[in-house]
Amino acid sequence: MDAFSKALQADKREIIIAPTIYKCANFAEFAEEFKLNERDCVLTNEFIYKPFMEELNLPCNFVFQEKFGVGEPSEAMIQTMYDAIPYDSYDRVIAVGGGAIMDLCKLLGCKRPASIHEMYFKREPFIHEKEVIAIPTTCGTGSEVTNISVAIVKDEKDGVLTGGETKLGLVSDDMIPNKVCLVPDMLKTLPYKPFASSAIDALIHATESFLSPHRKTMTSEMFSIKAMELILEGFRRIGEDGPDARFGYLEEFSIASTYAGIAFLKAGCATVHGMSFPLGGTYHVPHGESNYALFGKIMEIYDEMDPNGEILEFKKLVARITGCEVDNAIAYLNELLEKVLHLKPLREYGFKESDIKDFPVSVEANQQRLITNSYIQPWTRELMERVYRECY
Repeated sequence: MDAFSKALQADKREIIIAPTIYKCANFAEFAEEFKLNERDCVLTNEFIYKPFMEELNLPCNFVFQEKFGVGEPSEAMIQTMYDAIPYDSYDRVIAVGGGAIMDLCKLLGCKRPASIHEMYFKREPFIHEKEVIAIPTTCGTGSEVTNISVAIVKDEKDGVLTGGETKLGLVSDDMIPNKVCLVPDMLKTLPYKPFASSAIDALIHATESFLSPHRKTMTSEMFSIKAMELILEGFRRIGEDGPDARFGYLEEFSIASTYAGIAFLKAGCATVHGMSFPLGGTYHVPHGESNYALFGKIMEIYDEMDPNGEILEFKKLVARITGCEVDNAIAYLNELLEKVLHLKPLREYGFKESDIKDFPVSVEANQQRLITNSYIQPWTRELMERVYRECY
């Protein structure tokens, strides 16, 4: 276990809720509450700006993420963003969007590093200097309340660039946004597939936090359970009545995502996230979808290897919420998720058979803070190869 993972496990804080959390009916109400002005930089997407902000004619500097590139943040995208938004041009950063927007705005709130690469490999410090306000427009990342910013970076081994790429999380409590505002109304225009994958991502956050063997606290468990209750009830409705059933439940999905973020900020994510990072980094699979691709299989292996530990409590919880039998809870959960979003094999994302052995090497080298939080200890390279092989 590396020193950083040991420090996370030694943290005795029961729960961390760093931002002040607000809830507004719409963006206009938010703009009035926070007195948006010309010294505010609002980072968002044009497809969010057009229906929710354009007609308000606010004096802010609105910047669209797609100006810097598509997909998840990368070293190149971050540098392009820094070049386009001078550090002295704003006092506050307003993040309005999904996980990528949140991760980028956390970086806009920090002192500009000499090297983005060095910062993500923890050889240059992260220093928070400007206020960050987060408005999530998906219901999954929980990034609005967490201390992590994820980016696709140039991979290295023993300090030497390998020529490949991987996803790394930059972690610091200074990265947590200062304020959060939930505006469930802004989920209405979110297309179904990103809605579903982000909601599944929130469920995975809650699940991995609940199963956390070293870092879970009684308070983080409470937030995990409540998040799972809300999300699984929403999925039950979608499974019975179809995708449009989400529209009557958007506030609950929004709240559940934040609850799950609060839970994993303290208890941590684990194997699913650690193993999904090279998949997302190499083949640019959206974060929630890459987690979903591995989640069910990892839960099955957890249950196979230690069925009477905390995974049993998880199955009891799923059974209570959904009405299924405890012994069948994981299979039932996977069937329910299939109704929400079709599960694709890894090969449909471009995953190659050689990745079965190559990806575990990357995970071992770069994702120790996640793998050391696995429900099964130790989570070996052989187990990782089995997951990738059976999901291939």
